[in-house]
Amino acid sequence: MNHLEACIALNMIPQMGPVRLRRLLDAFGSAEKILLARADQLAAIDGVPRALAENISHWQEFADPTAELKKAADLGAHVITAEDAEYPSALREIHDPPIVLYVRGQLTERDRNAVAVVGSRKCSHYATESAKKLSFQMAYAGLTVASGLARGIDTAAHQGALAAKGRTIAVIGSGLGELYPPENAELADRIAASGAVISEFPIDTKPDRQTFPIRNRIVTGLSFGVLVVEAGANSGALISANMAAEQGRTLYAVPGRIDAPAALGSNRLIQQGAKLVITVDDILDDLPLVFRERPDLPAAAPAVDLTPEQQKILDAIGSEEMPLDSVIATSGLTAAVVSSTLLALEIRRLVKQLPGKRFVKLV
Repeated sequence: MNHLEACIALNMIPQMGPVRLRRLLDAFGSAEKILLARADQLAAIDGVPRALAENISHWQEFADPTAELKKAADLGAHVITAEDAEYPSALREIHDPPIVLYVRGQLTERDRNAVAVVGSRKCSHYATESAKKLSFQMAYAGLTVASGLARGIDTAAHQGALAAKGRTIAVIGSGLGELYPPENAELADRIAASGAVISEFPIDTKPDRQTFPIRNRIVTGLSFGVLVVEAGANSGALISANMAAEQGRTLYAVPGRIDAPAALGSNRLIQQGAKLVITVDDILDDLPLVFRERPDLPAAAPAVDLTPEQQKILDAIGSEEMPLDSVIATSGLTAAVVSSTLLALEIRRLVKQLPGKRFVKLV
C-alpha cells in the first residue's frame, strides 16, 4: 500500500478527522504505519478514543482504497494529499487541513490568489447581482473565486467568474458522487472544465447538516480573503467569516440595506472591522498588504469577440435606452440569459444600466 492509498483509507474511517490524524502521524511517522499499528498502541495516543483505535485496526471493514480510486477515475477526478504539489499551499497552513482532496479539474499555483465568496442561500436580487459582478471583476483581474456551489450567493459567484472566463473553485459539502444541489450539476461540469470542483469526503458521502460547516473551512482556508456578500443574523456564512478570522484571512463584506434582515449579519461584520467592498479595487488594493510582493495576476482570457447572445442583445438595445422587459422581448432570449449577458456587457462597458432597470448602449 502506498501513501495515497493509506491516506484514502484513513479518511474513510469513522471518527477520523484531520486533527486526530495529525496526532497519529506525529506518533507513528506515516499513514502506512498507522494502519499497521495495534489498537492498544493507537489508543495510547492522546485524543484517540478506543472506538477509533479499534476502527483503525480493522480499517479494511470501512475502506477499499483501490475501489475508491476507481470511483474517482470514473468521475474524471483524481485524489491528492498534502504532500502533492497540487495541494493548495494556503490550506496546509490551517489548524485542520483535509487528509485528502478529491479533485475534478485541476488546482494550480495561481489559485494561491483566491478569494472566497460566501453568503446566504436565500438572497436578495441585489445580493445576487453584487456577487456576480464582483466575482466577474475578480476573475477578470486574475484572482481565483472560491465558493461552495450552494444555491444563492455561491451559485452567483461561480457564474460571475465563469462569465469572465476566469478561474473558480467549488468546494462541495458531499462526495463527488453525490453532488449537491443536483440542479448545479451542469454548473459543476463547467467549473471543472476550467477550474476545479473539490471535496474531502469519500465519493459516496451524502450531504448533511454537518458536512457543510466542515467544508467551509476549506473554502476559507485556501483563500487569502473572504468576501461576505449578504448574510442574516443567523446565516451559515457567518460561520465562514468566523473561520476566516481564526485562520488569519482578510475579511470583506458588501454593505446591505440597514432595514433588511437578510443583511444584518454582513452589516455587523463591517461594523466589527470587515473591509467594506464596493468595487473590486477595494480587494485588489490590499494585495501588497497580503503578499510580500504583489502577485503578477494572469488576466483572464480576453473576450474579444462577442458571443451570439451578446451581439443579439446589443442589437436589441439600439441607440436609445430600453427597459429590461423590452430587451427580453426584442432579443427573443430568456430573462435569465438576458440578465446574465447584460451583466457581462456592463462589466465590459458596452452597456450601462440606468435607474428603473433601463439600459443604454455605450458603443
